[in-house]
Amino acid sequence: TIINLIPRFYDVSSGAITLNGVDIRDVRQKDLLDYIGYIPQKGLLFSGDIASNLRVGKPDATEEDMQNALKTAQAYDFVMEKEGGLNADVAQGGKNFSGGQRQRLCIARAIIKQPKIYIFDDSFSALDYQTDRKLHAALKEQTKASINFIVAQRIGTIMNADQIIVLDQGKAVGIGTHQELLANNKVYQEMAYSQLSKEELEKASL
Repeated sequence: TIINLIPRFYDVSSGAITLNGVDIRDVRQKDLLDYIGYIPQKGLLFSGDIASNLRVGKPDATEEDMQNALKTAQAYDFVMEKEGGLNADVAQGGKNFSGGQRQRLCIARAIIKQPKIYIFDDSFSALDYQTDRKLHAALKEQTKASINFIVAQRIGTIMNADQIIVLDQGKAVGIGTHQELLANNKVYQEMAYSQLSKEELEKASL
């Protein structure tokens, strides 16, 4: 619901959503969508080749642009291992790639666009822990000048965010930093301690 409100696929029934102080209803939807790089949970790829999929984000992207985006998205190695590299075939829906590979290609496509707003809609769920950490380290530098929205079920994915909203049964039951929520929010505590050890959680709080 929150993700669909940001690009105005529907509008709020009360209150307002503002970006840098501007009500998004005062922005043309086309302009708003141009600002956004959206990465879905189920990576959506189109039939063609890898390069044509990446250029959906930026039609005039150079080979260097694509390679840099793939490196940030931790996708460079598996793409270059394929016959044809950037010209390797992509089946409809990307069915010839694993779920984690599709997610990383969709992240690379968004990076090429260099949007002002990134929306990661549980976009790391199919990645193993090590790849997830490498990807977040690379994205931190790449997206530092952007607004970043991350929807996630993994605490490890969001615990370094500036602000975390805890949702339970469709309602916000906590807002704060990882440290604040770990100290004071029961729902967040239950999720956190079911996924990570006390040492890992406290280390993130430093």
